[in-house]
Order: sequence, then C-alpha cells, then structure tokens
Amino acid sequence: MSIVQRHNVNIVGGAGKTLVLAHGFGCDQSVWRFLTPELRQDYRIVLFDHAGAGNSDPSAYNRQKHSSLNGYVDDVLEIVGETSDSPVVFVGHSVSSMIGVLAAIKKPSAFEKLILAGPSPCYINDGDYLGGFSRSDVDGMLQTIDSNYLGWARYMAPVVMKNEDRPELAAELTESLCRADPEIAKHFARVTFLSDNRADLASLTVPSLILQCSDDVIAPGFVGEYLHRHLAGSTLVKLKAVGHCPHLSAPAETLRNIRQYLA
Repeated sequence: MSIVQRHNVNIVGGAGKTLVLAHGFGCDQSVWRFLTPELRQDYRIVLFDHAGAGNSDPSAYNRQKHSSLNGYVDDVLEIVGETSDSPVVFVGHSVSSMIGVLAAIKKPSAFEKLILAGPSPCYINDGDYLGGFSRSDVDGMLQTIDSNYLGWARYMAPVVMKNEDRPELAAELTESLCRADPEIAKHFARVTFLSDNRADLASLTVPSLILQCSDDVIAPGFVGEYLHRHLAGSTLVKLKAVGHCPHLSAPAETLRNIRQYLA
C-alpha cells in the first residue's frame, strides 16, 4: 500500500509552493478546513492523517514504530518525499510542530520553512523550564486516560479549546477525541506528553514561525518564548486567539499571520 493510501493523503490547489498541514493529537486533517479554501488559491496543499488518526489505514499504525515521535517523523518525511519535488513549508499544530522540527533536523533539504502553531518541546516543568505541567500532573492525566479515556476526552476538550462563548468548538474537539481508537490515542498521549525535545532545538537550521496562543494550557506563553530563544531563525507571533487551536477558533488571524510570514 502506498504512503498516500496509508495516510489518506489529499492534495488540493495546484499553483505555488507546497504547504504540508499536520494535525495535532486526537484530530485529523479536517481541522484545517477553515484555512484550506483560501490557502489553496495561492499554494498547493498536502493534507494527511497521522497513523491511527482519521481515515488513515489501520496498517499505518505500528505500536513499536510509533512508540516515539521519531516514528511520526519518518511518516512525514515519506509523505513529503512522495508529494513534492521541492522543499515544502510544513505547518504543524501542537505535537505535530515538534514532529516537523525533528523532521527538518533529520532532512533539512526537504523543508523551506516551518510554521508551528501551539508548539512545545517539553510539557513537564523542569527547574526553570515551565512546560505547563508537573510530572505528577502528567502521570495523573495518563492514568486517567488509561482508565477512562472517553471521560477524560469530554472533560479535557473544553479546557484545551477555551472560547466558552462558542461551545460548538469544544463539542467538535470532544467528538474528534472520542472518535479516535482509544488504545492508539492512549499510546499517542503517552508519547506526546512524555516527550522532551529541548536538546534537539539547537540542531534546527530551517527558519520557523512560532504562533503562540493566548491562555493556552497545553503550551503556555513561556514555552513559545523558550522556543524563540532556542530556535535559530525563528519568528514569534503572539496571537490574540485564546486556547490551543487557533486554526479552528481564529482562522482569520491564523491565516493572516501565515500569509505575512510566507510573503
């Protein structure tokens, strides 16, 4: 089976440089639907579902391969290699931001720029580093996910999404989380929240845009500033968008900053 089939790759638009859009934990490529209609006018857009997510083929997920972010990195590099003959702009949300960073470190010639929405190299506080969670917070969360994934998803979605005046956003995230295969989601959550890629940041040579959301419990403001200090050639933009999903809650602001950066 081809990489296109395994990861439900869809290509829209046809002119201009290629943008590869990578969704975050518990989601699929549908989360980009507010951005793609406009972006496809000027760019060639590659959409895909991570292994175990959305309409990816069940064979795409391998528990051993995907026991670290490096398994997802290899998937991304294969997708990029199959869908573009020239360096791409990689747009990653949440954990996919770091997947993109690691992919660009492994093969910098495949990437022109990175756009990182709500990125975090480490979610756990460590000395002066404030990732947003204590180790006991993460251990407790993972224990809850293991014992009651659906209950955790229903509780966590509104916390992550914020925008309490627009409950349909949290409802969409809840539905997406609950639609995921629980066993794969549990494993991916563990891989995500226990990852620590701070030591890798100095190796990135590809320029990047960091989109830092306001009042983001998953990637708080300190994390965006930390990344900006440690990623050479990075640009930090602090969005007015509240929560962790600006492509859903504030697509116009997100689009504007993507366009300005690429211009």
